Order: sequence, then structure tokens, then C-alpha cells
Amino acid sequence: MTGSLRQNGDIRRADQPRADGPVTETMAPPQPSAADVDSERASMPPGQGFSWEEALRAGSDHLLGLQHEGGWWKGELQTNVTMDAEDLMLRQFLGIRTSAETAAAARWIRSQQRADGTWAAFHGGPGELSATVEAYIALKLAGDEVDDEHMVTARRWIRRRGGIERTRVFTRIWLAMFGQWSWDELPAMPPEIVMLPSWVPLNLADWGCWARQTIVPLTIVSTLRPRRELGVDTAELRTGTHPVGRVRENAGTSRWESVFNGLDRALHVYQRHPIRPLREQAMRRAAEWIVARQEADGSWGGIQPPWVYSLLALNLLGYQLDHPVMRAGIRGLEGFLVRQESEQGSLRRLEACQSPVWDTVLSIQALHDAGVPDSDPAIRDAVEFVRSEEITVRGDWAVRRPELPGGGGWAFEFENDGYPDIDDTAEVLLAFTRTGYVEQDRIAAAADRGRRWLRGMQSRGGGWGAFDADNTRWLVNKLPFCDFGAVIDPPSADVTAHVVEALAQLGDANDRVVRDGIRWLLEQQENDGSWYGRWGANHIYGTGAVVPALVEAGISVRHCALTRAARWLEQRQNPDGGWGEDLRSYTDPAWIGVGDSTASQTAWALLALLALGRHDTDPVRRGIAFLADTQQADGSWAEPQFTGTGFPGDFYINYHLYRQIFPVTALGRYRQAVHAE
Repeated sequence: MTGSLRQNGDIRRADQPRADGPVTETMAPPQPSAADVDSERASMPPGQGFSWEEALRAGSDHLLGLQHEGGWWKGELQTNVTMDAEDLMLRQFLGIRTSAETAAAARWIRSQQRADGTWAAFHGGPGELSATVEAYIALKLAGDEVDDEHMVTARRWIRRRGGIERTRVFTRIWLAMFGQWSWDELPAMPPEIVMLPSWVPLNLADWGCWARQTIVPLTIVSTLRPRRELGVDTAELRTGTHPVGRVRENAGTSRWESVFNGLDRALHVYQRHPIRPLREQAMRRAAEWIVARQEADGSWGGIQPPWVYSLLALNLLGYQLDHPVMRAGIRGLEGFLVRQESEQGSLRRLEACQSPVWDTVLSIQALHDAGVPDSDPAIRDAVEFVRSEEITVRGDWAVRRPELPGGGGWAFEFENDGYPDIDDTAEVLLAFTRTGYVEQDRIAAAADRGRRWLRGMQSRGGGWGAFDADNTRWLVNKLPFCDFGAVIDPPSADVTAHVVEALAQLGDANDRVVRDGIRWLLEQQENDGSWYGRWGANHIYGTGAVVPALVEAGISVRHCALTRAARWLEQRQNPDGGWGEDLRSYTDPAWIGVGDSTASQTAWALLALLALGRHDTDPVRRGIAFLADTQQADGSWAEPQFTGTGFPGDFYINYHLYRQIFPVTALGRYRQAVHAE
């Protein structure tokens, strides 16, 4: 993958706009400029009745202003404070934690604590035990006293919820590394897993790519059982009311869980008495596997979990901090830190991932829909950036698709050559085709490779997963240490919809691959008429993706599946005209389609209804009015809610550009519908 945008290892941050200032004065049809409107808006709060045309122009101009000099967009991916707590514990383990960095991280962690003493997995969500425990430990590392009011409140809540005995396995692994938990009381993770052939159940190809990259280094950590000095104690977080280490929050009593619990007991015996030559070979293979997958920016997969655990594992194997692999890994973390100033002092937080390709292709489509000419330098530069990010090597996906040639995929991040993803690739192709750039020779060749790769990555049932094909072996979920979220990558409605839409736009609507995808989508529709959203919150996201895709693929807007979807969306509209869905809908059906209205989720619902030709209906007009009325003076929208999904039920994301990209897209498509009429 090209490194032309990285200079001296530096990646420009989202608060650095284009130096040349994007050209937008040729946008059609003519509308009031954002500059004209801003002076009137500046002293007025949202809800002052600006027209949707003004909102579209101001929103698209604001989005253009966020573009980087290199042609790309990248908003912050905000998650929860476990990223920051684990970053401090990693640095403590490696002996590189500094007082200044600790203080800045601690300020951020404190700022996210709620009145009940807890930290949540997402804005407005319930307190989360493991996040609260890890945040509490991080604040002790920063010097907060146990008698401080915020620590007392947190500790009381933790103990009422069962203490550290009830935390997830990953939290207890961190505790074990510092002597605060017994390794004997954690599930066994033998490194021999890396030696299993692809036809044996539970081999690495059975895991989702994010899970396999995390599990391999953890097998090294759990085998070597380190115990380093934390500098603080966590005894006050124990309750003593549960058998230490033998509690799983979601433990079941199924036959398979009993089998795997028995297997875990056997593996514990093997851990104490391994076959030495086999163990040594497994450890060597695991280390080689890890090193081979480090990316150019020092990361592993461009995401926090495998990055952190790979650094831990390699250090335990003797890789010193000045080793090139370790040095690149530690230095790369700096590019994922977000720093800002506050009244309390400097704050720092760690992004779990970065999304330049995803943000850029969605921005290209939003601006195209808003009427920015495809010849505009902003779009031209963005398309060239995306083209340069094509991955031309074979990754782990080839284990399941060995006959599929390499090349033709795009990843989410700046650097993630080993794991191009299907969702990004589909949106790249949509950006190329919608802007007309697919007709240029270089773009056409890249699009052809992307089209071939997408077709080849279809799973047997007709759907598409995010990174792998046929990654559906559910037995992996039953392993005792799999309590940290999704560990397999089965097909999902949202990803499948994006692929169907992209292939249909490329002319494959009547092809068997697309027809199988359509059939799969229709089979996945929920009884209420919605579709489940794997990577966004939740049924509104899934439905907002599937409906436009089916229409693009030739399904009649009068098809019963689409009329049911429209009815479901209209029934879920909030009194203020917007739509919202709380992330608790992943675990509690009462929240499906229910939640505070947000700009991004309102836009998703509107995209579905507009695709069905319902622009001249009351629900759409009210939704458009909600977007116009809630827009800020600078053309942006405020959205503290998390509407992105990492692991359903466990890990969520606030994509800071979703609140901008999707409202502009919806307003732009409304403009197209109104002008067409």
C-alpha cells in the first residue's frame, strides 16, 4: 500500500484542514453560500427554521472544510476509557509510562465518569463493570487516593456488581500480568493453536480476523504467565463472595459449554506438563506469525487489541524496546493519540482504530449527492487517494479462498494490508461509479479488481461477512475465554447490502452472485420488517442499508419486503421528526428502533424512505426538517451518541464524521428527488 501521505511517519490529524480550500462555488443548483448564512446563524442556536437548502449547503461546505491536504477525510473514532486504561497498563508493563502522559490520560478518564461512579461502554449507556474496574486502576496509577470521593463512589458500585471476580476474562488477564489475579484461575490458551491445519475445528481461520490477531499473542502471554509490578493494589475491589476466577457473566449450561469447560481443565494440565518440543515449536511459530503481520505504521491490523497484546507477547519473548518491531509498534501508538486542552489541563485519549478510507469514500458520495461537481478538486483528490490505497497482496482471507487472485481490496485504515475488508471495498466501488471516475482507465482497472474480489468473497449462503468468507463456525464462541464480544465474522445484512448495491451499479444486477445476495437479504428480514445492523446501530442502520441496495438491484418499491420496511421506519419516527436507536437494542429487544433522535440515524432512515420514492410524504418532510432544525451554526451536527458498532453487546464507536456525512447524503438525495419531480 502506498505510503505517499505519510511524511516522516506523521499522519495529519482531523483538525488540519485542506490548505488550498476546496472549491465549491460551482455546486448546482444555486443555493445561498455557507458564508452568507453563517453570519446570520452564528448567534442563533439550532432549531431556528433554516431551510433544508441552506442546511445542505452549510453541511457540505463544512464537510469540505474537514478534508486533509492529501485528499482524505478522517474523523475521530471515539470509544470508551478501557483504551486509555489499557494503554497506561501497557506502558507500566513495558516500563515506559511517564507522569505527564499518565496525568493527561487520567484527566480524560475522570472526565468520562458518571454521577453513579461508573464508566459506560457508550454515551448514555449503563455502567459497565470491566470498564469501571480498568478506569479505577488507571486512576490509582495516576495517584488518585482511594478515599477520594470519585474513587469511593466507583468502588462501591464495583463491589455491588460482584467486584473484579465478575469482570471479563480480558480484564482479569491484565490483572494476572501484574500479580493481581491467579493465572491458574484463567482459561487456558495454548500456543499450539497456530499449528492446527485449516480443516481442523478451532484453527485460526475459524476466528474473525480481529479475534485471531488478538488470540495468537495472548497464547504466548498466558503460556509465559508474567508477573510484573503494578505499583498499586486492587484488593479493595474484591468481594470474596464468589469463587475466585470461576465466574463467567454469560456462562451457560449447554452441552457444548460443558464439553469446552472440560477441555479447559485438560488444557490446564497440559499447560503444566506440555510436550516440550511441540511447545517450543508452537511458541516460535506464534512469534513468527505475529511479526509477519505487523503493518507499516507499526500496528497490528490497525486496531488496539492485537496491537497491545502483540507488543506484550514479543517483549515477553525477549524483544527489547529498541528492537525494530517493538520500536515501530510503540512509536505507531503515538499516531493514534488524540490530544486536546481543557480547563483542567491537557487531555489524551487513544483511538481504537482509524478510518480514513471509510470516511473518505462516504464523504465522496455525500458531496456527490449534495451536488458538488465530480470535477471539483476536492473529489478528484479524494478519488486519487482512495485509488492509491488499493491493497495488492494476498492476506489471511486467502486461506478460505486460495483460488482468488490477490489485489482489488481496500482496508478501513491507512495501513492494514493483511486484512482488506469487504464493506470498504464495496463503498469504494460505489464512490468510483457514482462520481463517474470508474470510466477512467486507472480507476476502471482498480474497480475491476475490486469487483472480482467482492464476487469471490461471497459466502456459501449468498451473504458477505466483513473480512472473510464462510467464517461461521459458531463453536469458537463456546470457548471459555470468548466473553469479550464477537469472535467470528458471519455474513451480515449491512455488509451484504453494500456489496449488492455496488455490484448492481457496476452492471451485475441480473448476475447469479447478486441474485443470491438479494435472496439472502430477503431471508434475513426481521418479522417486524427491519434488518439487523451488525456494524451500525442497529436496525435503523441495517434497514437504511438494505432498502436502497434492493431498489438499486431492481426490486420493485412495491415489493412486500420493502413496504414492510417502510412501515417499520415510519412507525419508529420520534415526535421531533428524527429517528434514533439505543445500543441496548443489541441485548434488549425493547430498544429496537427506540432512542433519542440523532442526525446520523435520522439520515439512515431517510435514505431508505427516499430510495422508495417517498420524498413527498409527511415522515420524510419531518425528518428533513429535523436535520435542518438541529444543524449547528457552522454547518455541523452535534451527536454525542455512539452509533457505530464494534462488537454487538460489548464494544461501540462514535464515528465523529457520521454526524456530518450521512445528513449531507440524505439532504442531497432529497434535493435530487425534489428537483427530479
